[in-house]
Amino acid sequence: MNHELQRFKAEFFKALAHPMRIRILEVLCEGDRTVNELQSILGSEGSAVSQQLAVLRGKNVVSATKDGTSVIYSVRDPLIKDLLQVARNIFDNHLVDAISLLENMRNG
Repeated sequence: MNHELQRFKAEFFKALAHPMRIRILEVLCEGDRTVNELQSILGSEGSAVSQQLAVLRGKNVVSATKDGTSVIYSVRDPLIKDLLQVARNIFDNHLVDAISLLENMRNG
C-alpha cells in the first residue's frame, strides 16, 4: 500500500512539474475554462496549452466535458487549490529566509 501511495504521489507531482501546467491549474481553480479562454488568459498558443492539458488529463488532474463544439476543462479535485496555496506559502517562506540572509550579510 505504501509503495502504491508513493508511486501515486510521484506521478502526481510529475504532472505538476511544468510552469504552464501550474498556471493552467491556478486559472482552473478560479473556474472552468475552454482551451480558447485558457490560451487568452495565458497569452500562449493553442498547441502549447493543449499539450499541457493533455498531460494533466492523462494524470487525471483535470477533466474535460464537451459542450457543443467546445471542451470545458475543470480541476478534478478541489484540494488542488489548497495544494497550490501551500506551495505559494512555502515559496514565501523561502523568500523571507533569503531576504533575512541578505540583510544579515549586509549588516554583518
